[in-house]
Amino acid sequence: MSDRDSEANRFSARAARYARVGANVGGVAARIAGTRLFGLEGRSASNAEALAKALGGLKGPIMKVAQLIATIPDVVPPEYAAELQKLQSQAPPMGAAFVKRRMMAELGPQWRERFGEFDLKPAAAASLGQVHRATTLSGMPVACKLQYPDMESAVEADIAQLDILFALHRRMEPVINTSEIAKEIGARVREELDYKREAKHIALYREILAETPEVRVPGLEAELSTRRLLTMHWLEGSGILDHKQDDQAARDRISTAMFKAWWRPFSHHGVIHGDPHLGNYTVFSEDGAPEGINLLDYGCIRIFPPSFVGGVVDLYRGLLEGDPARVVHAYETWGFQGLTKELVDTLNIWARFIYGPLLEDRTRRIAEGVSPAEYGRKQAFQVHTALKRKGPVTVPREFVFMDRAAIGLGGVFLHLDAELNFHRLFEHEIENFAIDAVSAVQAKALRQAGLSPTA
Repeated sequence: MSDRDSEANRFSARAARYARVGANVGGVAARIAGTRLFGLEGRSASNAEALAKALGGLKGPIMKVAQLIATIPDVVPPEYAAELQKLQSQAPPMGAAFVKRRMMAELGPQWRERFGEFDLKPAAAASLGQVHRATTLSGMPVACKLQYPDMESAVEADIAQLDILFALHRRMEPVINTSEIAKEIGARVREELDYKREAKHIALYREILAETPEVRVPGLEAELSTRRLLTMHWLEGSGILDHKQDDQAARDRISTAMFKAWWRPFSHHGVIHGDPHLGNYTVFSEDGAPEGINLLDYGCIRIFPPSFVGGVVDLYRGLLEGDPARVVHAYETWGFQGLTKELVDTLNIWARFIYGPLLEDRTRRIAEGVSPAEYGRKQAFQVHTALKRKGPVTVPREFVFMDRAAIGLGGVFLHLDAELNFHRLFEHEIENFAIDAVSAVQAKALRQAGLSPTA
């Protein structure tokens, strides 16, 4: 069988694979429901393994969704999260013949003449597409992110499977209502399919971080980009984990750059990078020493109302100054409803964990004696246990990626064993903070990038 035929067959078989996985997930759901019906424990590790095995039949975007779920504390029980984190978020790479046809579909039959060089072998593969090294006609090194075929239908199938997972969780543990979380994840994953939107995100971040030399944002080759092809300037760098053995000063420089890359866009523009995966960053060096980070992927960007940013600052100030009224106001600003003193106390378990390093004016680690994979799990379990007694609570959808990204960022600091004064770094970012100022700056930046403030 030819390379072309085998690849065509593999991609055309996607629908059959999704049907099979859907049946497998449904079977696991029935199994878990049955164990509950007969009074057995439905949250067993064996059921979690069965679910992971069912999902593991796919090597596409559902892996991204599954791993995303695993990083949002307590959306699914811990043993399910542990299994989902093991899944690999990579599709089998497209071969040369298939890449040529995909490039022709995006740039036309003469596509090859628009590049100086183009490596048909992918430099990296991800859940929605793969990256190829190339050069422009002027010799500029670029990264071409080419989306796999039929991703829209694949993502919609994934989101349907996601609904099964969340429905299962609501039946087992009705304390936290995951319906808003499901909507948020669905919206963000659908956005990641649109590379024209991602190009606007890149333009937005180039504006936001223009005066932050520790964080590099790639330039864009707009004439070599489409809705399914994104061509960016290639940023040379090494993996973050390659620097775990560097001296403390080097690790702290990388970590400070990470802090700024995340908190600066949020505190000044109400924008966050919602996918804090280690693969989305590389470290750039100057004169042989690491100096900062390259921010590579802009598919999962969340734009917040400035009032939400105000809630984050209010909660920080309320905790710092012991002002419970300001803390409650912050939760209400975010959209939490039916707040009782007991519920606020429960939410504060989580808030004090997230904000803890920011509240102490000293050089410290983000956490002591915790692995990156376990970061936040203990506190999530405490909150979940308390909500069983005091809930139920619906988690506002805006909170999902804020929460997830904060956990991912903490994981990077743990990997690098960073020792920073997080309090002073944060105070610098919110100096002279005002919601009106964020509104004005955000509106201008979004307008320049061609994005809507209601995104």
